[in-house]
Formats: sequence, structure tokens, C-alpha cells
Amino acid sequence: MTGTLGEVSTRTVGGRTLRVAIRRGDGSRTPLLLLNGIGARLEMLEPFLEALPPELEVIRFDVPGVGGSPAPRAPYHMTTLALTVAGLVRELGHDRVDLLGYSWGGGLAQQAALTGRGWVRRLVLVATGTGSVMVPARPGVLSKMLTPRRYRDPAYAARVAGEIYGGTMRTHPERAARLLQASGEGYERGYLYQLLAGAGWTTLPALRLIAARTLIVSGDDDPLIPLVNARLLHRGIRDSQLHVYRGGHLALLTESDELAPVIDRFLAAP
Repeated sequence: MTGTLGEVSTRTVGGRTLRVAIRRGDGSRTPLLLLNGIGARLEMLEPFLEALPPELEVIRFDVPGVGGSPAPRAPYHMTTLALTVAGLVRELGHDRVDLLGYSWGGGLAQQAALTGRGWVRRLVLVATGTGSVMVPARPGVLSKMLTPRRYRDPAYAARVAGEIYGGTMRTHPERAARLLQASGEGYERGYLYQLLAGAGWTTLPALRLIAARTLIVSGDDDPLIPLVNARLLHRGIRDSQLHVYRGGHLALLTESDELAPVIDRFLAAP
């Protein structure tokens, strides 16, 4: 099936059924695989995708239990899901891809880069940290991330958007509410599985083993993932680059026109 999302299909990888969307490019560049935030369907990344050049092939998928990807019978772990990501790359016929992980997906991207050092060419980590061992958000912010309520309750989303996402959501929280309602997910089981996937998991001791050339992107007003975590990633990943923007956690989606060129220049650089 094709449409505004590109080519949408169902793929079975390692026994897991995934809903996958591909926006075809012209074949001149390494494909870019996007890994999404917690509770979010692949539609949430649409604003960022639209800001990328059309010649770049972009791949997205719903993680198990979210959107069009059925929940597995039992919880999974970041390490096993990273193997599923590697299997998806092979299923799609690619030897190498560039990998962008956003928020929760940034953790998965780090694990994938550690697990699949041969197929990850370049790595982009946006608004993310090192897992359970990192500088956490304030307890009041973290408590609001324990359920997907913000995805299904627009009034609640608008009420808490500034506190948990920062940046322009402090003055325009209705933008976050619209974004979350249009492209988020409210399924408790899939959301719980994503929370459990990272329990007790961290990349902090292994950052030096990430071989892919890496760009770290972080906002200076991100209550959910404080900026110090980007600096820890930058210090731990050899020869990485750090880009700090003025804004909050959702800027990749709400200010895509500003961040997409920064990321694309990194991906396209020789």
C-alpha cells in the first residue's frame, strides 16, 4: 500500500510482526532508519520526514505492541529488540543503513549500534540518554511518563506538555496535544512493554564500543532528558559530534525545519 506514509507493509522478523513504512529515495544515498519515542506510532515522525530531502530513503516501523505492530506474548528487552531491528534491515535487502533514534528510540539505536557494528554506518541520537543509568528528570516529570494518558486525553496533554517537554511547548502546549493525539498510541500493554524493555538496561559502560560515526542532538530546555545526558554521550562515544539547539524534547517534530538540515548535513558529509 502506498500513500502519504510511503509504502506501508507488514513484515515478519524473528517471529515478530511489524508495520513498516518506507519513503523511497533515488538510491543515491544510504537509507535512514528512524526509531521512535515511547508509545508513538510511526506517523509521529512525519514532520521530520517531510523536512528531509526527497532523494533520501527513510524507513520507519511501529515497535511491537504499538500502532499496527501486534504486542508479543511476553515482554521484550532492548537487546532482543535490537536483533529484530537488524533482522528488519536484512529483510528489506540492505547491507548498511544510517540510524536515528529519538528519545526512547535513542536507547534502542545505541543498542543496535553496539549489536550491529557492521550494518550501522552513521548514528544520530536525538533527545536521549544512556538508559537506567543517566541523569534523570525530576520525579514529577517522570511520574507523568508512566502511562500513555497524554496520548488519549488532549486536555491532559496540553496541561502537562510544558512541564514534561519544555521548549516551545511551554508557550504553545496545544501543539503537543495535537501532535500526540494525531500520531500517538494509548495501548497500556505496548507502552508497559516499552517501559520494561529498558528496566535495568544501560549503555553507559559500553559507549566506547560504538564504532559508527555519531551525532548527538539535544535541547537546552528538555525536562525529560536533561542536556547533561547528551554531554555524557558525547564524552563516551569516540569522535562524536554534539549539536545543542534552543528548545525542548519535541523539537525534532515541532521544529523539524531547523533540525532536519543539521542532521542531513551530518549524514551526507563525506
